[in-house]
Amino acid sequence: MTTPTLRSLGIKHRDRLMQFTREVSFPEGTRIFEEGQRADHFWIVRTGTVSLDFHVPKGPPAVIESLGHGELIGWSWLFSPYVWQLGAEAMTPVRAYELDAAQVRHACDLDPELAAAVALWVGQVIAHRLQSARARLLDLYAPHGSGLPHVT
Repeated sequence: MTTPTLRSLGIKHRDRLMQFTREVSFPEGTRIFEEGQRADHFWIVRTGTVSLDFHVPKGPPAVIESLGHGELIGWSWLFSPYVWQLGAEAMTPVRAYELDAAQVRHACDLDPELAAAVALWVGQVIAHRLQSARARLLDLYAPHGSGLPHVT
């Protein structure tokens, strides 16, 4: 499955979202957000690498995916109660576009076409992240050789 990027949106909708951006940087090792915190912003990677992880009781966080150029950091901002379902950390120095979630949700409320495009884009991201989480969990906990099912 190909990772959905900002290019998954049509240019009209990309341009609309870019109206809400500001450029930010995260030094290597910065925790961008923590699982369970309020999701009030989201980011699109310009340069660098960000890891997504989830809490594992009595252990270090399990990394499920690495994100790079054009990829969306975070989707929990779109769905109430707006709480992060994963954590994120800058694995290298990262430059990103930061978007205010409330502004984007408001723009979507006013423009159903934008809302549909954003929902489809974020839905594709969620589907990809679920597959990544599944594969990572199988890597960590399943018996050897019990990986992803074969599709015929």
